[in-house]
Amino acid sequence: MSIVMGPNQYGKAEVRLVAIDRSTARHGIKDLTVSTSLRGDLDEVHLTGDNGNVLPTDTQKNTVYAFAKEAPVGEIEDFALRLGRHFTRTAEGITGARVLVEEHAWQRIPVGGGEHDHAFSRAGDEKRITAVTIDDGRAHVVSGLKDLVVLKSTGSEFWGYPKDRYTTLAETTDRILATAVTARWRYLGEDVDWGKSFESIRATMLEAFATTHSLALQQSLYEMGKAVLAAHEEVAEVRLSLPNKHHFLVDLEFCGLTNDNEVFFAADRPYGLIEGVVTRDDVEPQPRAWYSLPEF
Repeated sequence: MSIVMGPNQYGKAEVRLVAIDRSTARHGIKDLTVSTSLRGDLDEVHLTGDNGNVLPTDTQKNTVYAFAKEAPVGEIEDFALRLGRHFTRTAEGITGARVLVEEHAWQRIPVGGGEHDHAFSRAGDEKRITAVTIDDGRAHVVSGLKDLVVLKSTGSEFWGYPKDRYTTLAETTDRILATAVTARWRYLGEDVDWGKSFESIRATMLEAFATTHSLALQQSLYEMGKAVLAAHEEVAEVRLSLPNKHHFLVDLEFCGLTNDNEVFFAADRPYGLIEGVVTRDDVEPQPRAWYSLPEF
């Protein structure tokens, strides 16, 4: 029996970058969290400590900042592609790169019926995300969003499920349905207007969530993914993770009041977690493009 080094990668995690575009009096802002990971001929550093092919993680961090200065950040997909191709083309022994980017949204502060040129407020917890993988010269782009909190005050049911002696949940034909959407979609190529595509996909998912009379959160998940694929030929598949943000009806009989689906207790945990992939049946899966770590 022999012992060998398996799949591995290394990099700089969660580089915080805020870039201000001062090219005009109306400033722009890009607030990003960037993580880089490199793969390649790295056996020797693990086996003998030879750092000959190890581009320091500190250098990777500095490259992120320098690239933000040398050219406008632009769309996060383009920024990640530039970084990934730079590392794989210039770093000795590096054949693959993964660049993850989260964009934290800011909006202009309204002033006097307009928008202020250089004052902003955070737009909430929602983040736009991308994961770009450069693998032997080929690029894979997976984009998406996370922490998009949505709620329907009606139009959702849950009944007809198996019951045993441990079941206490009552069936309902009218409930609050709420979740914090994490969605990732894999693009088929790079000839994409990233910003336009993102906004359209986001709007499509929201409309599907709102208009689906849901008998289960799983049904909503499928309808959201199906709507994206029907409207966007550039997307191969959609992966959704939907925690069920439970809202329980409060029993007000103790004070002689009837609660007609009006007052709820919002529980943060435990929660149901509904996850799934909606995909085209004629597209080959590329799982390595989805994950931040190699498949072990």
